[in-house]
Amino acid sequence: MVLRDYCNILFLLLWTFTISYSQETEVRCINPQFDQLVDGYLDYSIPVISVADAYESKDKYIFLDARELDEYNTSHIEQATHIGYNNFEVNSLKMIPKHAQIIIYCSIGYRSEKIGEVLKNNGFENVYNLYGSIFEWVNQHHPVYDFNGNSTFQLHTYNKKWSKWVEVEGVEKIWKDWKD
Repeated sequence: MVLRDYCNILFLLLWTFTISYSQETEVRCINPQFDQLVDGYLDYSIPVISVADAYESKDKYIFLDARELDEYNTSHIEQATHIGYNNFEVNSLKMIPKHAQIIIYCSIGYRSEKIGEVLKNNGFENVYNLYGSIFEWVNQHHPVYDFNGNSTFQLHTYNKKWSKWVEVEGVEKIWKDWKD
């Protein structure tokens, strides 16, 4: 074999590794239909992080909850700070350094992406949107906590229509009946 053959073999091996690695680290939800829904709502203007990666490294991130207060009070990710969506003010985060590692979440990821854009436009450097947000967090059997800091099996699912995307048995789905 000549050097060119070795180079070609090396190139093919590296290319194969790169393809398989990127497929293994692709951010997706467990349920393909929910994944398709989430994907359709996002612009990917903010980098996404998988629930598995966020959970595995949760101590290095600041979690911000972009849902409304009744959603947050029902349950939230441990040590998450409520920032809301409808009345969000970036000045409320002046105590967070611009270089901090931040994960924002909501129900599925749409509201958190929009808040992430505001943070990015205000100089925050390391902002990530939790892909599938709290619905996927619960679907992957990670704990949530109520307003007293106690573990809970309740989850605010925004409304009845969205509640179908939380598929874990034993989760009590709570929502506000909005007038359509």
